[in-house]
Amino acid sequence: MAKAPSSASRDRVRETVPKMIELTENVLFGDVWERKELSKRDRSLIVCATLISTYRPEQLRGHLERALINGVTKSEISEMITHLAFYAGWPAAMTAANIAREIFEANPDAK
Repeated sequence: MAKAPSSASRDRVRETVPKMIELTENVLFGDVWERKELSKRDRSLIVCATLISTYRPEQLRGHLERALINGVTKSEISEMITHLAFYAGWPAAMTAANIAREIFEANPDAK
């Protein structure tokens, strides 16, 4: 089982919800994300699309960073946001676009 990537957001609430963090690290990242039926790249696309569609900007930031690491390109992220504007709504897509812009600026070497 792989170790979950470190997360400042998880560390901030670790003492408040220790079992939830344990489940996040051991089950979600340690098992679900490691299943071979979908690549981590595909899982990143699914999670980012879900976070955009359900308007979860705080969680979207970290998952967009992880998506770049997992091989999703900036162009694919841009296209995903544009596509979701029609299904999730313009405000959700515009919020995602601004978050993506910040992530892209912070990661200039990402594809």
